[in-house]
Amino acid sequence: MDQRPPARTPRRAGTAVLLLSLALLAPACTAGTGGVEGRPGASGLRDPYFPKLGNGGYDVTHYGLTLDVDPDGQTLRGTAEITARATQDLSSFNLDLVGMTVESATVEGRPAAVNRAGGELTLRPDAEVESRLHRGRTFRTVVRYSGSPRTITDSDDSEEGWLRTADGSVALGEPTGSMAWFPGNNHPSDKASYDVSVTVPEGLTAVSNGVLAGPPRTAGGRTTFRWHTAEPMASYLATLAVGRFGTRTTTMAGGIKVFTAVDPESAKASARTVARVPEVVAWEAEHFGPYPFSATGAIVERKGDAGYALETQNRPFFPGPPSIGLLVHEMAHQWFGDSVTPESWRDMWLNEGLATYAEWLWEEEKEDTPAQDSFDEAYEDDANWAFPPADPPSAADISEQPVYGRGAMVIHKIREAVDDDEEFFALLAGWTKAHRHGNASTKDFTAYVEKATGQDLTELWDDWLYGRSRPAADG
Repeated sequence: MDQRPPARTPRRAGTAVLLLSLALLAPACTAGTGGVEGRPGASGLRDPYFPKLGNGGYDVTHYGLTLDVDPDGQTLRGTAEITARATQDLSSFNLDLVGMTVESATVEGRPAAVNRAGGELTLRPDAEVESRLHRGRTFRTVVRYSGSPRTITDSDDSEEGWLRTADGSVALGEPTGSMAWFPGNNHPSDKASYDVSVTVPEGLTAVSNGVLAGPPRTAGGRTTFRWHTAEPMASYLATLAVGRFGTRTTTMAGGIKVFTAVDPESAKASARTVARVPEVVAWEAEHFGPYPFSATGAIVERKGDAGYALETQNRPFFPGPPSIGLLVHEMAHQWFGDSVTPESWRDMWLNEGLATYAEWLWEEEKEDTPAQDSFDEAYEDDANWAFPPADPPSAADISEQPVYGRGAMVIHKIREAVDDDEEFFALLAGWTKAHRHGNASTKDFTAYVEKATGQDLTELWDDWLYGRSRPAADG
């Protein structure tokens, strides 16, 4: 998430039914016929900063969320359908969910035992279903839950999860907030496609990721909006904004759908920048490779509705009219963060350093400010030297300035090492192609750069990426 106007400063970052459904891919093998006995899926993926986020034992491939939202009461009810693949023989598995009241659960249509412990929802299927939950197989789970989604305060005091706005609500998920409004495997390493159907009072609009799957339908004073995200998406990038929006749908070159939703209070001040979304996307595609999604756009709320912008997939969220620099930054995340998603939260600088460098490139090409000038400014800023960008000291620091400014300096040093802009931009486009719609770590990136350049860049990584002191500017 980003709170960046005007300077280059870091941002931070009823009843519902959940169907967890995985297509049977391998022959059944039960303990009674010589199979391996199942074991519980891990209750966390041991992320360096959020060890309890995510769950082991399965891999989600699709979420289908059908939600009913009451903006006045700030309550939520609905249905979520999830398709996934078991990655081990399972006796039980976990979903991440905070708050809400869980009413019941079934696995493959049969009742399952449910336990709650903080943000962990543990489901244990009955013996007959468990005998089929082997690695590579699928299972269907239905979880009924209801209540008021929570606002989550992060360790850096920013707020995420479910945020009340002037005329509705917005759901923001970086790094933990998606588990406030739907159960799931809440870690960047497990990406999935999404279908989100949202019913709200007539007169309000519900905006999520992807493209509209047909026109809105109104009946009985309530309107349903259906959104489809075909490409894999990390749960922290899922969003839902409910309120009164002026919306516009167009199509840019390549058939990419452009959908913008702007709060009327922000419409005049944001009109010029929002109109440049296709221009920014096209410019970034020239530098970073083909745009990785079938839709783009923006959600612009009122000032004060949130404390930061966020690169929600397909259409970034802005808390008030964005500057062109902020739009460039969040759109660059569609390549760096959304398509190529960090393997863990320690790899956050790959998102922010590259998106910040996109701003420097825009200023260089569009505003006659050389990227070297931006580098020099960042180099002189003491805040960028608080810690190495690839090794923040705590979860509270993953969205602090070194991850942005010093991360961008690393990219500039790579550009200097390449010493040929055509080769440099080919390197960036190659990176986004190599990991398109996947996950990547810092080690993946450094290995890729060294292979692409044919250089040993150990000194560069030691000084600029991992070093704890400020190296010479020309080092």
